[in-house]
Amino acid sequence: MSLYDDVGGFDVLLAVCRRWNALCLADPVATHPFSHGTLHPQHDERLAAYLAEALGGPLLYTGGYGDESKVQRMHAGNGEHADLDEVCVRLFREALDDVGVPAGAGSRLGDFFERQTLAMRAYGRSRDDVPAGLDVPRA
Repeated sequence: MSLYDDVGGFDVLLAVCRRWNALCLADPVATHPFSHGTLHPQHDERLAAYLAEALGGPLLYTGGYGDESKVQRMHAGNGEHADLDEVCVRLFREALDDVGVPAGAGSRLGDFFERQTLAMRAYGRSRDDVPAGLDVPRA
């Protein structure tokens, strides 16, 4: 079984993403990137597709949206924002608990989300720094 299966599949990942989005909107620090009207209308579905693929599930993100380079470019060029990153990771772990993801799988997914959040700092200066052809990482 994959981590995707251990988490509970796509519907659980989508529930986590929706809960995380709601928690971010309610948080004074995390609301910033979510409240400017620039968030894609299917952000939660796209994030769930990304996570599904990263956790060993179906290739939903690369099959319909793009690759890791696209993800990195969407988040690049915003400078350092360690406080925001920390709050978003904490709220993601809270969403995992709120949705009822099993503890072991939730811990592994939360750790992956944190690693990916920190990895996005590599391109904080400019979208132009993101190389082409990056693969979606695996948890």
